[in-house]
Amino acid sequence: MNSQLIDSLGLRLGANGLPYEIPMHPQLVHLTLGLFIIGIFFDIAAAIFPIERPIFKILGLTAIRSGFFDVGWYNLLGAAVITFFTVAFGFFELLLANPPINQKSDWGLNASWTMLLHGLGGVLLLGIIVAMTVWRGLQRYHWRKNESRQVQWGYLLVGLAMLGILYVHGTLGAQLGEEFGIHVTAAKLVQEGANPNLLPK
Repeated sequence: MNSQLIDSLGLRLGANGLPYEIPMHPQLVHLTLGLFIIGIFFDIAAAIFPIERPIFKILGLTAIRSGFFDVGWYNLLGAAVITFFTVAFGFFELLLANPPINQKSDWGLNASWTMLLHGLGGVLLLGIIVAMTVWRGLQRYHWRKNESRQVQWGYLLVGLAMLGILYVHGTLGAQLGEEFGIHVTAAKLVQEGANPNLLPK
């Protein structure tokens, strides 16, 4: 990012190239992933195993099929909300990135291409997660509200496909940090010739 723009915004960048100590995007990414994966898995469990009476009674828990669908719905809804913040922080941190020029990832991409694909992919995934949430809500409250199986098989197949897409997309993000050292404090200190064991306070 342009140093004059950074100065005009009044940002004081730390050793990791960010105005805060811990990058926010990776933290929010894992929250998005956790909520989405739990949502899909609970919907699959409820659809495949028709639990019409309480289970786990020995533990004092009364789990029924509709409860599993509730977990699926609210986790997906949470993922849709969190993903807006995940993408916003991702773009902010990409704008502040200073990627290496003559380096390639294990996939043969340089840092700029990896950043571009990861950024565009993040926007696309946000759209898909929001669309799936709307689709899931229509099934829950309109199309299948009187059915014991609250979700369509097509929805579950799309959810499974999304897990694969999230894996590929997440690998691109991991390469930015692990292979290119973007916003990694120790990597930045090594690039500057400083001792990474002596972190600045």
